[in-house]
Amino acid sequence: MTLELWPEGAPLAQGSGAEDCPAITPYLVEGTAGPVPAVVVLPGGGYSHRAAHEGEPIAQWLNTLGVSAFVVSYRVAPYKHPAPWWDAQRAIRYVRHKAGEWNVDPQRLGILGFSAGGHLASTAGTHYDAGNPEAADPIDRHSSRPDFMILCYPVISFGEFRHDGSRANLIGEEPAAEMIELLSNELQVTSDTPPAFIWHTSDDPAVPVENALMFAGALSRSKVPFELHSYVTGRHGLGLALDHPEAVTWTDLAARWMKRMGYAPQE
Repeated sequence: MTLELWPEGAPLAQGSGAEDCPAITPYLVEGTAGPVPAVVVLPGGGYSHRAAHEGEPIAQWLNTLGVSAFVVSYRVAPYKHPAPWWDAQRAIRYVRHKAGEWNVDPQRLGILGFSAGGHLASTAGTHYDAGNPEAADPIDRHSSRPDFMILCYPVISFGEFRHDGSRANLIGEEPAAEMIELLSNELQVTSDTPPAFIWHTSDDPAVPVENALMFAGALSRSKVPFELHSYVTGRHGLGLALDHPEAVTWTDLAARWMKRMGYAPQE
């Protein structure tokens, strides 16, 4: 079941095809007495595509923790900012709006992203609003702030340690300095930024590990709780990392963090 985020047409839509209609696919935990935590999942792909191995398999893993998941088909190139950001915000609001129907706890709603999806997740976690209580669309009355973030080898900065493809696809080949600063999310952290679990590989050849380190440093300076893991080596785009002898542990570490922080049910 895939649900369009704007059934009447998304803002900035350039057409009516599948790539013009951002959507979410729910993976719901069934058979629980009370509402469960949930995570909005943003696959990576350099803002040019969405990697399948960073979508459904991640949702299925979250389900094993007793966490419902929602994989987002957000817009990518030729769409540029703010379309993907609006899609991520809309997904968060949509899940909160449907929380009762889906047996989801709207106050334990996180966001998880890989690579450029990690940039989008960290954008949602640093650029949000409380919703508009006067909005005609009831979905827009909900907050777009995620309660926590899980950032997997994320693109964070559009400065020195940027991923060129992600930046060009999102804000163009020659972006204005103001736009670079706005979407370098290590510069946008405040004391209200949601807690984060972050992992990376230290020799990532595509997205420098400095992205994770700078974001963790910004969280630390703002006294926002975080957990950071950097594995010695590993290619970019590992996903669940089932074929990596070290990074395969990230899911166990993330699950432990989520349980300790109250974002996943205790066993």
